[in-house]
Amino acid sequence: MSLLQSFVEHSVLVVTLDGRVLVGLLKGTDQTANVILSNCEERVFSADGTEIVPLGLYLVRGDSIVTVGLLDEEKEQEIDWTEIKAEPLTSTTL
Repeated sequence: MSLLQSFVEHSVLVVTLDGRVLVGLLKGTDQTANVILSNCEERVFSADGTEIVPLGLYLVRGDSIVTVGLLDEEKEQEIDWTEIKAEPLTSTTL
């Protein structure tokens, strides 16, 4: 996961095997692909709207990560996530 080193100190979105969507500032990673996010929040999608759950400093185990992507911070500011309605992601198995 050394490819993640270029993402350090940038805002990222992490999707986990259990369908969670986490957003935060990538502070670090290690050889087992664990990632540390600061100012982390979880986006919980539902048909009623999206709930933003603040988590603060958060460690995500590398073996539970599906994908990590950079966020376009300008576009993020333009979106009112509480108005977005969507079905939650389902769990993924390997």
